[in-house]
Amino acid sequence: MRARDLDAIIASGMGAVLVSVAETKGSTPRETGARIIVTEDATLGTIGGGALEFRAIDKARQMLAAGGSAKETMDLPLGPEIGQCCGGRVVLSLRTVDRAMLEDLREELTRRQSGQPIVLIFGGGHVGTALARALAPLPFRTRMIETRADVLPADLPVPHSVLAMPEQEVRTAPAGSAVVVLTHDHALDYLIVSEALRRDDLAYVGLIGSKTKRATFENRWRREGHAALAMQRLVCPIGGDAVKDKRPEVIAALAVAEIATALLDPAR
Repeated sequence: MRARDLDAIIASGMGAVLVSVAETKGSTPRETGARIIVTEDATLGTIGGGALEFRAIDKARQMLAAGGSAKETMDLPLGPEIGQCCGGRVVLSLRTVDRAMLEDLREELTRRQSGQPIVLIFGGGHVGTALARALAPLPFRTRMIETRADVLPADLPVPHSVLAMPEQEVRTAPAGSAVVVLTHDHALDYLIVSEALRRDDLAYVGLIGSKTKRATFENRWRREGHAALAMQRLVCPIGGDAVKDKRPEVIAALAVAEIATALLDPAR
């Protein structure tokens, strides 16, 4: 659930119920704090799907039909009783929310999102655009950077900038950011990758290309006197080479898995 997703519900003035995972025991589909907003004809977010979520939505709509302000608790074992086999137990908190509460929730989500990891996509071609679309719903602050204003699609789902010297964005990116390089120019690719590898605090540095392109970059890197160890941090080709399908959407899906692992895995 993202802050902007609440805008339509707030603007409509429709009644809503906030369902939150208040407590978990054992194996459960979502963690404590997961939430879903339920209206008469829509839902926003998820608490794990399946029978658990179905029962929560049904209860929430009963509350809406009854009208007024209300709070309820549901204690659900995730076993044969509800047709699930997770084996754990979930306690749900349900409460009707008004416009002010929804606006408070939007502000809370905005604050949380301001601390999310940054993903910088350099290049707005077919793969860059597919990657932006795949990353847009994920818990990252994704931005695309291009040098050519005329290539960016009008419906790009992430913020974007057109810059003559895109490598400067690498220098100022916060520690823990991801840098993905997919420009139209190999010389520009190398310039951006070089800036990224001069840092040792980025979570992910990825480059679209082949093993030959990687070798070319490595040779130039060594000729310029840089440490070979730094080049080991470069992921190229992005998405690996196990899947041979080179359609932009396939490359993007594989690369997103790498980026999410690098940014969200607390052990890394």
